[in-house]
Amino acid sequence: MLFIQTMWLLFAFSGPVFWAVSTHIDKYLVDRYFRRSDTTVLMVFTSAIGILFLPPIAIFDSAVLKPGAGAILVMTVSGILYMGAMLFYLRAIQREEASIVAALFQASTLFTFLLGWLFLHEKLGWSQGGGCALVVAGALVLSQGGTFTRKKFKLRLVLLMLAATFVLALSSVLFKFFAVENDYWTTTFWNFLGEALFGFAILLAPDYRRQFFHLFRKHPGPVIGVNAANELINLGGGLGVRYAMLLAPVAVVSAIAATTTLFVFGFGILLTLFLPKLGHEDLSRRNMIRKALGAVLISAGVALVEAL
Repeated sequence: MLFIQTMWLLFAFSGPVFWAVSTHIDKYLVDRYFRRSDTTVLMVFTSAIGILFLPPIAIFDSAVLKPGAGAILVMTVSGILYMGAMLFYLRAIQREEASIVAALFQASTLFTFLLGWLFLHEKLGWSQGGGCALVVAGALVLSQGGTFTRKKFKLRLVLLMLAATFVLALSSVLFKFFAVENDYWTTTFWNFLGEALFGFAILLAPDYRRQFFHLFRKHPGPVIGVNAANELINLGGGLGVRYAMLLAPVAVVSAIAATTTLFVFGFGILLTLFLPKLGHEDLSRRNMIRKALGAVLISAGVALVEAL
């Protein structure tokens, strides 16, 4: 009985753990195969993986064609916006450590609530306001360089992550604005279709098309295989958190999901110490303190914002 009662906790933590692993996989892909290429090309590989998942999802869930045209359009656009957000995110992670980018990525929660307050007239209480302040404070800490000086402020990183999190939040709010109520797999199917359309649009550019086929010929197995594994890990995290919300209060599960940043930070340390070829973080005392402080502030802020 005790095991059954605590099952929700295992599922709730599967989300942040899987998403943290996924972040380091993204970093590995960018460093290993796209150091000298535009990360836009990686989005084509990601969209190709989405296409591969479409037939199995359609077979598994026959309800994917039941939503109306408006709902399908919103879900598809949501997938397109998600890919746009990932493009900004990958450009940020190309030059920055995974733990810092992952922490700043949590700002999407802040934008989601602010957009919901502006356009959906959702209430923003004192806890949400305090959470937003903590997220901003954590972002400012992480946006500094090795020392807390104006010269070291990473403006490019901040702009890229603000763009990524804003577009991701817009995708979420757009979805909610049209009140699209469908099951997980139906939503995933049309999101993947949107991602596929995004990838197709990239291939229309001759330079990106040339880079894509060059990388495909040179590293077809590793790039597609790692991408496919990454998509499955992301899906696993999403399903785990979704199931946990059926067994426990949503606010508690959301607070646990906010620990993704801390897991990325922890995994980064382990990779640096034991598998440096797969990932590397700056473990100097000053940077460890800065990243730990920023990660804790942002995680606490996200937990407060989502504590409805």
